[in-house]
Amino acid sequence: MHDTHARPPDSLRNLFKAWRKCPADSLDSVPGLIDTWEPDERRVTVLPEWTAPKVAIEDLEQDFTSSLNRAQEPEIPPIDWTSLPPFEIKELPGLYVFPRLLSPRLQLSLLDKLLHRDLATPLHRTNLHLHYDIPYPTRSDKDGDQDESNMSFFSGERHSSLQPKDPTVHTPIDYAQMLEGKLRWLTLGGQYDWTNKVYPEEAPPAFPSDIATLLKKLFPDINAQAAIVNLYRPGDTLSVHRDVSEECDQSLISISIGCDGVFIAGNDDGSQQASLRLRSGDAILMSGKSRYAWHAVPKIVPDTCPAWLRDWPDIPSGGKYRDWRGWMTNKRINLNVRQMRDD
Repeated sequence: MHDTHARPPDSLRNLFKAWRKCPADSLDSVPGLIDTWEPDERRVTVLPEWTAPKVAIEDLEQDFTSSLNRAQEPEIPPIDWTSLPPFEIKELPGLYVFPRLLSPRLQLSLLDKLLHRDLATPLHRTNLHLHYDIPYPTRSDKDGDQDESNMSFFSGERHSSLQPKDPTVHTPIDYAQMLEGKLRWLTLGGQYDWTNKVYPEEAPPAFPSDIATLLKKLFPDINAQAAIVNLYRPGDTLSVHRDVSEECDQSLISISIGCDGVFIAGNDDGSQQASLRLRSGDAILMSGKSRYAWHAVPKIVPDTCPAWLRDWPDIPSGGKYRDWRGWMTNKRINLNVRQMRDD
């Protein structure tokens, strides 16, 4: 049983501080940083024949995007995009990296579902719920449009007000302030109690079935029951921690969309460490000996969001989200999925 309040090893804390202070334009010259798209094969074990079932990206795209009922599909320019061979970090057995696992269309569709639909579901808690009363957007079926993103915060008035529960401590904010920086995380399925570091015993909201199905096809051993969606901007960090509140030993999945991020991980005593530069579409699987590895995100690299993704949610351009054009330019969205309990 792991202690949820344990202090991270000093070596990991020092590594975190070093990366946080490292200038973004110096990353390429820092020794030891593993670029997931061009890994140093002295540090990794490439797995060209991964044992998971081979899934055609075209089939995944068709299944995952068909439920959006969009009036128009996202406009994606021709991109030479192929998944790269997965690899295991030699210093941390069980830590697997899947470079470019999610195609551009899957990334856009996942953003649609997470930040239009799931963010606008009141049962999914955010970091803002503790201090603010949140007025949720109402669904509009104007002109028979059944696009589920109509219930999105991005569809509402930018200046709709969120009133603080204690006006002596916090000031009102609007949708624009919320979406541009105040919103830091969203929970799906099991609603993790950050104060007590436990999952509530009562039945959680249902995990989004389409996202769970997508993940099951990619990682058949995982039953998605809970997730944390982190929203980052340059300057934001995620401190060194372990995910030890789950009541089973199933692997963790982490998916990156948007700007590059530096991800660090280390074993129990910090004697074995690795630093990765994660890029949009990459996925990580933390399993086996690395299931409870210490890990953190000390740096978001500015101006690294892929060009085809920067204008989300205004994709295709000139639609109802034109006021939000360029929103993803300096954002990183990270979906962290886990199984809470044995079935």
